[in-house]
Amino acid sequence: MSAYITEPSLGVLAKPERASRVQFLDLRATYREIRDEIDAAVASVLDSGSYILGQEVEAFEREFAQYLGVKHCIGVSTGLDALYLALRALNVAPGDEVLVPGNTFIATWLAVSQAGAVPVPVEPDIESYNLDPSRIESAITARTKGIVAVHLYGMAAEMDPIREIAGRHGLWVIEDAAQAHGSRYKGACVGGLSDAGCWSFYPGKNLGAFGDGGAITTNRDDVAEQARVLRNYGSKIKYFNEVKGMNCRLDALQAAMLRVKLRHLDEWNDRRRAVAKYYASQLAETDLVLPATPSWIDAVYHLYVVRSERREALQDHLRERGIGTLIHYPVPPHLQNAYRDLGMEEGDLPITERIHREVLSLPMGPHLSLLEAEAVVDAVRAFAP
Repeated sequence: MSAYITEPSLGVLAKPERASRVQFLDLRATYREIRDEIDAAVASVLDSGSYILGQEVEAFEREFAQYLGVKHCIGVSTGLDALYLALRALNVAPGDEVLVPGNTFIATWLAVSQAGAVPVPVEPDIESYNLDPSRIESAITARTKGIVAVHLYGMAAEMDPIREIAGRHGLWVIEDAAQAHGSRYKGACVGGLSDAGCWSFYPGKNLGAFGDGGAITTNRDDVAEQARVLRNYGSKIKYFNEVKGMNCRLDALQAAMLRVKLRHLDEWNDRRRAVAKYYASQLAETDLVLPATPSWIDAVYHLYVVRSERREALQDHLRERGIGTLIHYPVPPHLQNAYRDLGMEEGDLPITERIHREVLSLPMGPHLSLLEAEAVVDAVRAFAP
């Protein structure tokens, strides 16, 4: 039976049949739930004849900005482009240094490199996995221009101390919010707590497109104006180019579908929280390190990441029982071949490296059923201590 039923004890959708296999994330279920709304939005765009920027993109930008409580939203083609354009809008120049988390997806570092600057890694807090504010000042030099704080796995970084340190040293702050759509820090949405927030709408995100997409959000008029120019060939008026820009615009089809999904984001995040609460209650007696959730964070659980010193054995065990898992991420940026030029070696970032050796992401999403969650828990519990 394919129909879903409501499970009040979890607040998630539960299937009445027994779960034999559990996907890591079921993207098709997202479309199936809101198929009529998505199809109508696509048909409207196709019928309009306007496919690049235009009214749909402007409408999404306005609605996402209102959702976050910020002045500006600039739709772009990917999350990496959002980071790169934000760096350029903040006048990053070759030779500048930008502080980045050691523990993050490599796109955070790549954007800095593409802007001509040097990524300088800062170790994370072992419990939150996010940038550790207590380690920032020792990494600042005369060449440091800014800090990129990542809200990893849907958990907000500690923005108050990060901004305080940045302010004392005359640095700007960017939020990499690619995994944190709807997450809040002390009651305020992330993405508006810095000079610029950068978003990815990759399909697997909490707010995901049906293809690539991204955005920059900001309360700074100058950053917004520069980002809009840079995303469109460096042009305000067609064929008149003010700066060396790029073609990295959010297209109208993706914007229209994102507008539909935005209306469901809070409900879907609530379902993710319910799954996370269930995992936390059922796995508390295992030897796994479960996600830490400080009271000042309203997490959205883009990923539910546990740690185990026997990560590979646990992943093999779950695979044999039909449970899909992923590792976010197996190799930290400083040990990737892409960054051999920095001359860093294993042991240089011990906290980051420990996290990358031990983390494992369990199935998580707004359409994970109760029986599927139970199957995950049963399989984890069956893993020999």
